[in-house]
Amino acid sequence: MDVTVLRPDELTTADISAWHAMQRADLALANPFFSPEFTRAVGHQRANARVARLTVPDPEGPRTVGFFPFERHALGSGKPIGSGYCDCQGLIHEPGLAWDPQELLRACDLSVWEYDHLAAGQTPFEDAGTPRARVSSPIMELNGEAGAYIERLERLRSKPLKAARRKERKLSREVGPVRLVFHTPDPALLDILIRWKSAQLRAKGLRRDLLSQEWFRAILRELFDLPSDFCSGTLSALYAGEELVAMRYELRSRHVLACWFPAYDTRFAWYSPGVLLSVKVAEAAADLGIAHIDLGKGAELHKQELKTADLTLTEGYVARHTPRAALWRAWTASDRTARAAVRSHPRVRRVAVKAVSAVERLR
Repeated sequence: MDVTVLRPDELTTADISAWHAMQRADLALANPFFSPEFTRAVGHQRANARVARLTVPDPEGPRTVGFFPFERHALGSGKPIGSGYCDCQGLIHEPGLAWDPQELLRACDLSVWEYDHLAAGQTPFEDAGTPRARVSSPIMELNGEAGAYIERLERLRSKPLKAARRKERKLSREVGPVRLVFHTPDPALLDILIRWKSAQLRAKGLRRDLLSQEWFRAILRELFDLPSDFCSGTLSALYAGEELVAMRYELRSRHVLACWFPAYDTRFAWYSPGVLLSVKVAEAAADLGIAHIDLGKGAELHKQELKTADLTLTEGYVARHTPRAALWRAWTASDRTARAAVRSHPRVRRVAVKAVSAVERLR
């Protein structure tokens, strides 16, 4: 197997077509974070973005069998493309392809590749590496059938659904009729969502506010309303009368809707607008043939109440036996120790929160 490392903009039309064909062949690869469109958008903003193209000999010439998007960092370490905001990671490949992660890293000049959202089915990476944890990513199963999700959720847990319907009726009476616009191409609404979500992230303290960074907003805008069946930024808006209540920026492919940035107007918090929006989006997405909505990993209450199943993601790394990999292990071990110390000491954590908030204000 031959490996050629490219910058995302160096992908050819034939590369994109082969990549799309691999995604069509396997629903596990249909997530829009696995798309070449996402990789290229990140590449426009991150100079360290790369793609490894895997080929094998063929009588008619080299045949492309896989793509490995990644970022190259210090000490020869690698991370998934869009590290820090990519919710599905791994190798995009032909069905049944066998690959050697150690050889792949060597060809990419990486001493280690660290992941935190490794998708199911990426077994060679897990077998050759050091998985740290397996976590769940709740999903809403739609199966492309109108009403299928609601019926399934009613069987699993009817209480959240009844509560959502009750609050929807109250919102309709007190503010105005509730309606969903599944996707609005209005960039002004995207700016409002960014403002809402940025304020929400800053209020959480330690979590980095990506939406305050112009380079990241550029990625959102590039993907927004993109005319692609494999990755398009979709902005759904929930209204009560003429009042804009809640929005969600999601990445959409033919079969998967990946929830990325939900936010709502805090004036309507009592009505649980995020839950209302989720239910409305599920009904609309099913009519469009979406198989499932990925809510993203996490144990938040609303995800647990709305899910009908879970995907399994893995956190960990694959490392070669090199001096740089040894240095990376030592460096990351000390970093994890420092983070654990911050989390375990309330006074230290409060100081850290204030420091992060101060830096964000300066930005």
